[in-house]
Amino acid sequence: MDRLAIDFAPLFAWSVLVPLAAAALLFVGFGLARRARGTVWRACGLAVLWIGLANPVLVEEERERLPDVAAVVVDDSPSQRVAGRRERTEAALEHLQAGLARLSDLEVKVVRAGAASGSGAAGPVDGTRLFDALGQALGKVPRRRMAATILLTDGQVHDAPGPEVAPSVAGPLHVLLTGRRGERDRMLTVEHAPRFALVGKSVTLRIRVSDETARGAVARVRIGQGEGEDRVVQVPIGRPHEIPLDIDRAGSNIVRIEVEPGDDELTTANNRAVLRINGVRERLRVLLVSGKPHPGERVWRNFLKADPSVDLVHFTILRPPEKQDATPVRELSLIAFPIRELFEVRLSEFDLVIFDRYRRRGVIPSLYLDNIVRYVREGGALLEAAGPGFASPSSLFRTPLGAVLPGEPTGRVFERGLRARPAPTGSRHPVTADLPGIEDDPPRWGRWFRQIEVAGRRGMVLMNGAEARPLLILDRVGDGRVAQLLSDHVWLWARGFEGGGPHAELLRRLAHWLMKEPDLEENDLRSEVEGGRLSIVRRSLEADPSPIQVTAPSGEVRTLRLEEGTGGRSRATIAVEQAGVYRISDARRTTLAAVGDLNPLEFADMRATADRLAPVAAAAGGGVLWAADGLPSLRRVRPGRVAAGEGWLGVVANRVHRVISLREAPLLPAVALLVLALGALMLAWRREGR
Repeated sequence: MDRLAIDFAPLFAWSVLVPLAAAALLFVGFGLARRARGTVWRACGLAVLWIGLANPVLVEEERERLPDVAAVVVDDSPSQRVAGRRERTEAALEHLQAGLARLSDLEVKVVRAGAASGSGAAGPVDGTRLFDALGQALGKVPRRRMAATILLTDGQVHDAPGPEVAPSVAGPLHVLLTGRRGERDRMLTVEHAPRFALVGKSVTLRIRVSDETARGAVARVRIGQGEGEDRVVQVPIGRPHEIPLDIDRAGSNIVRIEVEPGDDELTTANNRAVLRINGVRERLRVLLVSGKPHPGERVWRNFLKADPSVDLVHFTILRPPEKQDATPVRELSLIAFPIRELFEVRLSEFDLVIFDRYRRRGVIPSLYLDNIVRYVREGGALLEAAGPGFASPSSLFRTPLGAVLPGEPTGRVFERGLRARPAPTGSRHPVTADLPGIEDDPPRWGRWFRQIEVAGRRGMVLMNGAEARPLLILDRVGDGRVAQLLSDHVWLWARGFEGGGPHAELLRRLAHWLMKEPDLEENDLRSEVEGGRLSIVRRSLEADPSPIQVTAPSGEVRTLRLEEGTGGRSRATIAVEQAGVYRISDARRTTLAAVGDLNPLEFADMRATADRLAPVAAAAGGGVLWAADGLPSLRRVRPGRVAAGEGWLGVVANRVHRVISLREAPLLPAVALLVLALGALMLAWRREGR
């Protein structure tokens, strides 16, 4: 396709030629005003000279017609998988492609958006974003070539621009909705849920059940937390409802909420919600009762005071009641030992009670020791750090506490160099497994010089000492826990004797196991999600070959075998491709893992609607149609004309071209211009001479 046109290639800049033209016009005007002879010929001569300076040229362009571009954006988001929308979408896409193929000079681009990204999390975790995908796919297409953009969607698009920025969409924007008018759906919305909560305290959730067809009625909502039994509450439909929830463990608490389906529901995907609430412990309260002062007493005190989450109450019994001298009591202590306050009134407020080298002195009556036994059985924690007195007749084992202590003293005390070694159970128990230096045989730890021999009645032996006798024993009693450390020389590690040892880490793990820290459970099943992969770790005191069952959010069940590792751990890692809650079980224990956004915006409301896109389409000169009413016809329209109507959509004919080659030739030769200018001036001179 060729085109001829006249252009100018001025010999001087227009900033020079324009003033010259103005001066010539003034000169000619002055002559006409004076009725001077030859003014017309003089004007013709000046005009020819000015045209020669402007240098008109004949331009011949060789052009190539560029096809217009029509974009069809297909919504592949999860909301398109319900109520036959996927089949309706594919049928509409086939119809549009066939109709657009019949239009000349048109290039069709199909853009699919909203599907899983392939990075391990399923679906658009922050909603359907069709305009982002459209911008990325057509970023290099000139706006003047865009003939139309057609969206095949259910209307639940979460990045739709407002009408004030709609013109940024090039060409008319048409919307073909794949759902049906008047769809019904029941939705569960969590209006308020705390991200953090104190362990042992209650929090309040606020939820709303929405159902346009059942306003004023009630719905049954099931709430599940951890491995416990689900509870059912009655929730009024259409109004906020508050539900109390107890947080009973530290760390991540996953809460499942599900409302019963309604009548003729579109989908039950938005009948569920999942919350992750992080349980945070309040300051832990520890009661430390020391007997005879010794170097290890300060180790316990420093260790407990160094933890900012611990409130420590520490008493040292310096003087037994049977000791009589003339020293007044008020000069022996600043505070009277509050026996009743500690062991009866406020005992249940402590998370851990420690007896450090304590023996019977008649200070704590048996009645209060019975209270400690009851406190342990009901969920409390007791640690006995034994000294030589534990092997004597005044041993705490000879009191009511003997009922909960796992090791019975034989009366023998080892007073020689000994090195702590992990027992078979200790190499797998989280309290002692992976302690620094434990990987060597013997461990790279300094020696201790005292150990109390016991005959183990029950419990788990984690460390052995002299003659392979128990050095550290743990036990579960009722709902509580008990530990015995059968030496008072842990302070040698703190002093760095012979290289020292991991005293701080050992005592920290020991104290937190007693206070039921979830990360230190010896028989536990845990899971963690990182980078689109689900890691499963099982801790056990004995090798466990039993398989693991992983239930995906879709209900698909997969069986895995864990690979045995070190420290009592066995592991497996799998890729996860669905967002939601995975359930991991080995028939005895169950854990939950949350993948991606637990409550995607995509599932908040899955009813087809024109409300989000109708203003955008109107501002961009397009229309909104429902595929269920019949598929539209396509026709070409001129720029600026109406581009949508009843049952049809318009595709603009832009007629865009590209210049392939360009040839220029002077419109008038320079000799001709010179002859014309001189001729006009001579005629003007002749006219003036008459």
